[in-house]
Amino acid sequence: MSISTPRGSEEGLHEILRVAAHCFMERGYAETSIDDVARRLGSTKGRIYHFFASKADLFFAVAEEGMDRNFAAIGPYLDAAGRAMDRLKSMALAHTMSMIENRAYQRSVWEGVAIHLRGATTPEQRDRLAALIAYRDSYSDRFRAALKAAKEEGDLQFKDAGIALQLMFLALNSPIFWYSPRHGETVEDRLNLAQQCVEFALRGLGAPAAMAGMTM
Repeated sequence: MSISTPRGSEEGLHEILRVAAHCFMERGYAETSIDDVARRLGSTKGRIYHFFASKADLFFAVAEEGMDRNFAAIGPYLDAAGRAMDRLKSMALAHTMSMIENRAYQRSVWEGVAIHLRGATTPEQRDRLAALIAYRDSYSDRFRAALKAAKEEGDLQFKDAGIALQLMFLALNSPIFWYSPRHGETVEDRLNLAQQCVEFALRGLGAPAAMAGMTM
């Protein structure tokens, strides 16, 4: 799924998405208004309504952009040759780095799922929400396949693939809740954080220490 540009420049659209993502991350969907986004942009509401019909439309565009970035991150590894465990590790690391580097967008993905689970939707939200959940499920299926293949090859030990998948994502997604950039932080610092999340997740799924560990 990709964001379409109803009118105007793609650059202007993505600036609105970037600012809106931070507003939704800081205040949540319910407490964020179009006025809040416009104020942070330093523009009028009309600039936002030029692209988006409503706050819900804007919110789901942010969440969809987050999922687009996740798919782009793991794409190079989906058909990689070799053991499934190596493929899974690469996908997991790319996913976790996306949680860190695209944290504002990923919080909207998470909140969209939470809205779905609560059943707190309006007719305006329902179709976009269903599409977001389907998009997310399609993404999760890539990891489910890699998990099962790694187990079949003897590199992971777990009883239920569905439970294993959820527990793995709890660890890999966790930076969207606790991570915040530090002064002087480097890409290597963020990579180290992501590697630790991946190692923790894979060890929990029964991977041997030597296989779960990652080197810089």
